[in-house]
Amino acid sequence: MFDNIAELWSLSAASHLTWRMLVMWGVAIALLYLGVFRKFEPLLLVPIAFGALLANLPTEGLVNLPHGDEAGGLFYYISQGITLEIFPPIIFMGVGALTDFGPLIANPRTLLLGAAAQFGVFVTFAGAILLGFSVMEAGAIGIIGGADGPTSIFLANKLAPHLLGPIAVSAYSYMALVPVIQPPIMRLLTTEKERKIRMRSLRPVSRAEKLVFVLVVTVSCILLVPAASALIGMLMFGNFVRECGVTERLSKAAQNEIINVVTIFLGTSVGITMTGERFLQAETLKILALGVVAFGIATASGVLMAKVMNLFSRKNPINPLIGSAGVSAVPMAARVSQVEGQRADPDNFLLMHAMGPNVAGVIGTAVVAGYFITRLAG
Repeated sequence: MFDNIAELWSLSAASHLTWRMLVMWGVAIALLYLGVFRKFEPLLLVPIAFGALLANLPTEGLVNLPHGDEAGGLFYYISQGITLEIFPPIIFMGVGALTDFGPLIANPRTLLLGAAAQFGVFVTFAGAILLGFSVMEAGAIGIIGGADGPTSIFLANKLAPHLLGPIAVSAYSYMALVPVIQPPIMRLLTTEKERKIRMRSLRPVSRAEKLVFVLVVTVSCILLVPAASALIGMLMFGNFVRECGVTERLSKAAQNEIINVVTIFLGTSVGITMTGERFLQAETLKILALGVVAFGIATASGVLMAKVMNLFSRKNPINPLIGSAGVSAVPMAARVSQVEGQRADPDNFLLMHAMGPNVAGVIGTAVVAGYFITRLAG
């Protein structure tokens, strides 16, 4: 009888389980909890977590490579969307179609707030090198400070594909935790009086202005950093079909069906890289620690830049709380600015003002990623 049980065990997939797989089950369950019950970035954390669970099961036909006449596994083909750099730019197209660039055009000085938030990227880049990562690995880790998941995946695939899993999980986890991480930093760096600053109403922005802005930014950014062409080009294309007024069906598709399908494939493809052997390394803990540092510094840099700008603009001050929206977690970071502003003054409305630096952060992070690709991988 015991021989039959032993034989049955040896024939089952359960005999291939390892302690690393079991630990990663716990990681996957934790991510599912954050996505499902805490509603932290569920559209991405749920696919990533489920992909991680599949990656740590003794599956067949999911990740195997093609061999002779035998086809590869399902995720061998789906993950080509990351390897061939298809998914992140398509996500950017959807983000462009979902985002109103009007607040940035109406108040262009908020570009400086988005630029200031990139300081977190470069500080973390230096910190990663000090912790023993290579220059290319440090570049991929540093971009976490931009709080932009697709850009983090895009850059990691270029510079350090072996770190794709921990970098993506770190980027999306901290994006999900924006309402937790940012407020204490924002309160620490501002006074109650500053948090109560009411900004002037934004002027209306015409459709022509929005279309010209898209074209100018597209040409300028691609001429400046050609390596960011895929991200910038698709972001601006998505916004152009939103604003031009004659492609409503394309705009709705980019905002809904296309971005939703690609989000599923992107998330599960990232999760499928999170095998226990690859993820349970000391470098993963370093990346997670560097990620939260990057996020904190980026938030602080945006707030402090707003305070500096107010030294030169006393007649039309900026509420420093919107500086934290310089990270490119759209529109979550802008909502946090709104919530914190209303904690100090319930009748103060900062959401549209915060969308300016929020959009600037998206553009800035893509440009920084292009710079890293040019300098480090060129």
